[in-house]
Amino acid sequence: MPRHHQRDTAAPGGSQRQLRVGELVRHAIAEILMHGETHDPALEGNLITVPEVRMSADLKLATAYVMPLGGQGIDEVMAALDRNKKLIRTAIARRVNLKFAPDIRFHVDERFDEAERIEKLLRTPAVRKDLNKNSGET
Repeated sequence: MPRHHQRDTAAPGGSQRQLRVGELVRHAIAEILMHGETHDPALEGNLITVPEVRMSADLKLATAYVMPLGGQGIDEVMAALDRNKKLIRTAIARRVNLKFAPDIRFHVDERFDEAERIEKLLRTPAVRKDLNKNSGET
């Protein structure tokens, strides 16, 4: 079977293995942050959600999307996560059985902001008028 055909059948967002490992790493990061294992006041003082971790195809890079509860102190939290990257990577390696501990990148998860923006847009008078007009035609 040609190699390019295998890639075509991969699940959206990565292979099943990438998705499975990403979920294991996501749980590990959430647990590390929840238990305060970094001993960093910026991380211990915030409740941080980790909605998604995307793994590279070779599983050597994990991109973790994070958001402090309520979006408070994002810059401080991101700086603290970068400061503690090595410690978090080591803690992940102890929890997740992989050949290599993945390098970690942290990004702000902006999906909540995007959903809120869309929700506000849907509530504007012009859009509501269009939605009501279209629903009456059904």
